[in-house]
Amino acid sequence: MSHTVESPSVEEHAKARIINDAPHYRSVPVALRYEPGREPDAVRCVFPSGIEWAFRRELLETGLRAPARRGPVSVWPCGRAQVIVEFHSPDGVAVIQFDTRPLVRFLRRTYTEAAAPATRV
Repeated sequence: MSHTVESPSVEEHAKARIINDAPHYRSVPVALRYEPGREPDAVRCVFPSGIEWAFRRELLETGLRAPARRGPVSVWPCGRAQVIVEFHSPDGVAVIQFDTRPLVRFLRRTYTEAAAPATRV
C-alpha cells in the first residue's frame, strides 16, 4: 500500500489597500496562499469577494525589489515599506497596495514549506 503525503499549504493574512480615485482608500483583508501540492510555483491572492488571482511566486519575490511583470500581474516596490500589485483583466485594472512585511513573511514561509518535504523522513 502506498501513501501520498500531501504538502500542507501556507496561508498568511494581510490588509490590502485598494487604490482608486476615491479620496479615501479602502482596506480589505486578503489571504495569501501557497499550495505546493497543487501548484508548486504559484501563490494566490484571495479577496473577500471570492476573486482569486494566481501568479508565480518568483514574480512576487522579484517585485519586492524592482518592478516586475508577467502576463496580467505587475508587482513593484512603493517606498521602503509598501508594495503595489496590479491585476489586469478584461473587466479592468485593480491596483492594490500591501505592506511589505507580511509579503516577506509569507514568502519565507513558502520557501520553508517547499524545502520541508525533502527533509521529512
